[in-house]
Amino acid sequence: MDIKLINIGFGNIVSANRIISIVSPESAPIKRLIQETRDKGLLIDATYGRRTRAVIITDSDHIILTAVQPETIANRISYKPNTNE
Repeated sequence: MDIKLINIGFGNIVSANRIISIVSPESAPIKRLIQETRDKGLLIDATYGRRTRAVIITDSDHIILTAVQPETIANRISYKPNTNE
């Protein structure tokens, strides 16, 4: 199994194999999930003080906050470089 790394902004990289979902931080259940994860010490804030635009949920119960749009992260995950060399 190949490890695919995804840039989530500001030089931060996450393994795409560990991502369960990428969601918007606007809904009350997601805000509650972020707070519960922060209380457990499993929250990773990769926003560098900017507005949170996407919440990445991993298979290890970690939550990653990023300032990159969810659509941008999804496009980076699905991007397949041309390897016809």
